[in-house]
Amino acid sequence: MDNLPNIYQNKHELWLKVLFSSFAIKNDDISRMIYEFATMEFRHLKWISNSLKENNLEYSYSKGAIDIEKKTNFEFFEFLISEIKLCIKSYDPQKELFARILSDEYYMISVLESYLTDDKNNADITAFNRSRNYDGKNLDCQSRDALTLFLFEESYKEYELILLYSYFQNYTDNILQYNVYQDMVDESQFHLKSFGTMLAKMGILAIPRTVIPELYKDKDVKEFLIGGIDEEINAKQECKDLADAIDDEEISKFLEFIMYQEDYHIYLMKKVLNEFK
Repeated sequence: MDNLPNIYQNKHELWLKVLFSSFAIKNDDISRMIYEFATMEFRHLKWISNSLKENNLEYSYSKGAIDIEKKTNFEFFEFLISEIKLCIKSYDPQKELFARILSDEYYMISVLESYLTDDKNNADITAFNRSRNYDGKNLDCQSRDALTLFLFEESYKEYELILLYSYFQNYTDNILQYNVYQDMVDESQFHLKSFGTMLAKMGILAIPRTVIPELYKDKDVKEFLIGGIDEEINAKQECKDLADAIDDEEISKFLEFIMYQEDYHIYLMKKVLNEFK
């Protein structure tokens, strides 16, 4: 069990590698499958965090430098196979948790290896070319700059919220709070996927910066929620401002869609706050 915190960090990094690979790959079927692998990896993280809590072991969201810049689909497949195999080396297959994780990851490897047998699955990757041209749209310079800044800020925010709510969920015994935290994690997963895909289309996909322990360890959750409501209100306004300013109807409508989802997030957070009264 002493090695469990290290395994957790390795799995956290692996989740990000798989997740952001799914954003970078353009083939819809392959991208969808790799995203499903990322959801499995995130589920593994949840189970490992539960085990850490049960064994009174500390864990954090520390991570090392992650280089995901690949030039082709095949490079991504080979990269993911190698990274999964590295993680597998640290598991104890005698434990039920790792027996299940091994089963999932052996399947992931087999699918990725099957992709490598067909040249039709290969393609160039443009997610890191720094073009900042969104999906062939002719955005003006001001719209492009505003969208770039928004996507970087919001993708980090959603990544941070996924981790914070997951941590709070792991350490609460309150059913209502647990369920709301799960809703917030699910919503932020969707937002991160949306923003990550947009970053890839602009050629500026990047792993978010590390979430520092001060944001989640020994945190006053009530204080966090009060501040979080203000952040959601600000995020809603930022979505509205960008939707109004950007020179593209499709992107504006998507931003408005995200904006209205923030309203329900505020409602959920207020619901949890009532538990502290």
